[in-house]
Amino acid sequence: MKQLLLDIKPQPLPTMANFLPGRNAELLDTIMRMLSGVERERFVYLWGGSGCGKSHLLQAIVTAYTQKNLKAVYCPAKKHVDFSIESDADCLAMDDIDTLGASGQIELFHLYNRFRDEGHGILVLSGAAAPLHLPMRQDLVTRLGWGLVFQLHELTEAEKLYAMKSRARDCGFDLPDEICLYLLRHGKRDLPTLIMTVDALDQYSLVNQRPITLPLLRELLQVTP
Repeated sequence: MKQLLLDIKPQPLPTMANFLPGRNAELLDTIMRMLSGVERERFVYLWGGSGCGKSHLLQAIVTAYTQKNLKAVYCPAKKHVDFSIESDADCLAMDDIDTLGASGQIELFHLYNRFRDEGHGILVLSGAAAPLHLPMRQDLVTRLGWGLVFQLHELTEAEKLYAMKSRARDCGFDLPDEICLYLLRHGKRDLPTLIMTVDALDQYSLVNQRPITLPLLRELLQVTP
């Protein structure tokens, strides 16, 4: 099936409040303890597959620190050019570190050491696999294991269905089960895409003054066999 790109309004800023924990309750509790200053661990590595919420959580952590007037930086490693980020940050969150090349890995290794030696700020990193399975330099992999390591589990189908329905209720309408199940069966299953599609369906329904039905969804997606 082919799906045309949707003209969808920007998504809300990722926050801890709109992060749906699912099976990640222990991780979320640890992060909240770090934000409140109760948890003293300063190094966290999160790993999981695409669409499990790593980027959302890292950006939410940075947002929480920024709201407290602290210096926090979100850095996607996929767009890495150089490490011009000061090591005096209260929080540095670097996403997808497994995409770093050889020079980037060396710089991250030295950055990790500076955070450790200077005793200031927290470093939150994410990757696609557990540390031992990362195709990266061994001294960096070893350091990733020194801090807290959590696998970020993707939401179950039931949790994604709940998230879509909750989003629809926030927008002022009820989303039929058949639409949720159709999206889970015939489209991208990651939560950001599902939520964007719910938003687009709401907008498309209002513009065309038509009720939200499965035929309307198919028309929006312009699906062809």
